[in-house]
Amino acid sequence: MNIKTLLETDNRWSSKLRIAENPGPLRNLAALVAHSGDSWFWGIGLGIVFLTGNPESKVWAIHLLGSITITAIVVLSIKLLVRRQRPEGDWGAIYRNTDPHSFPSGHAARSVMLATLITVLGPLWSIPIIILWAPLVALARVAMGVHYISDVLAGGLLGLITGSTWLVLFT
Repeated sequence: MNIKTLLETDNRWSSKLRIAENPGPLRNLAALVAHSGDSWFWGIGLGIVFLTGNPESKVWAIHLLGSITITAIVVLSIKLLVRRQRPEGDWGAIYRNTDPHSFPSGHAARSVMLATLITVLGPLWSIPIIILWAPLVALARVAMGVHYISDVLAGGLLGLITGSTWLVLFT
């Protein structure tokens, strides 16, 4: 199988998961979940945790903010090398305008990286939530038409690598 065939298959399967153009509650939920992986959302939330939390929470927030930053640098570097265009569509104009490249998915990388770190560093009650949330973010990005399946698979793998590396080096 050559790369062209793989990309065509990826496009076809990704299109089957797409619901961005279908109004209704499932689309609204997918949009919400897709946005829940936004870096600004996590940055603000972790900034609040750092400013208002106890010393243990501050350390936790620093770990997550640092790993988000490193993951973003790695993702953007790969995106600039690969330069794969996002799928055609209207949803996600902010992503399309500020970052026209889709491979790898930064949201998938960030969500899996966060799941990796929170599974080890976070409170026990958060583990089932974060393990469910991370793949839903990746799936929602495909469903909303801003990524292909291969983008989120590569992003997820990258998130697992960056999260595991962070744990080995900094904890």
